[in-house]
Amino acid sequence: MNLHLIELPVPMRALHLWAGSRGMSSPFDEGLALHHLLGEAFGPGVLQPFRLMVAPGATIGTLYSYATHDADALRTAARGVITPALAEVVTLDHLRSLPRPVSGWSAGQRLGFDIRLRPVVRLASTLSGKTETGAEVAFRKGAEVDAFLAAVLRDQQTTREETYLAWLSERLGPAATLDLAATRLASFERTRVQRNGRRLEGPDAGIHGTLTITDPQLFAELLGRGLGRHRSYGYGMLLLRPPQRRR
Repeated sequence: MNLHLIELPVPMRALHLWAGSRGMSSPFDEGLALHHLLGEAFGPGVLQPFRLMVAPGATIGTLYSYATHDADALRTAARGVITPALAEVVTLDHLRSLPRPVSGWSAGQRLGFDIRLRPVVRLASTLSGKTETGAEVAFRKGAEVDAFLAAVLRDQQTTREETYLAWLSERLGPAATLDLAATRLASFERTRVQRNGRRLEGPDAGIHGTLTITDPQLFAELLGRGLGRHRSYGYGMLLLRPPQRRR
């Protein structure tokens, strides 16, 4: 797999205006807007997974993604189809890339990471019980449920952080193992997203940590594929960093 890390500046006001012109502004779902924007500019799934990083108060964010084409190839393909409205948001001249070849990874290599996840599970059977707050809930077979809530309803003795790290560790294998002593739940909130005309409420978690590569080929494939559900909406991209300190 020829993988490239893509970087693209995103003017936030232009993104909101474009989404508004498509009827996606009430309420605004950033992941949904970018899903459609990137699909129309580069093709479905070409820039996936992706992650938009916006500093507090900033007017321009930075979108990162993994792709099997470099910036030059992406620009060439997009220039033939991009519209003036898209060009207000997708500034092709500022698109950049760096190669991430399989040869750059080795078994035993430790890497830090930052990832935004939607840690949910699909239920194999109906599930009901009381939440942490004592509210009675019930879910049908096949429902998408917060992994921690599912653990609580099954009377498992665990914390939210423990549940989410176990969820992540399972999805890293067999490409890599998680260093639990150097990994933490950095942020958490519950958010509502739009999917296929439906509003879904669920967990939105940020995890910072360190992993060890066990299979370089599988690790490269994992980077290109992303982790978990909602990967085409801004979740599941491993942004790599130097290894983290252990707690």
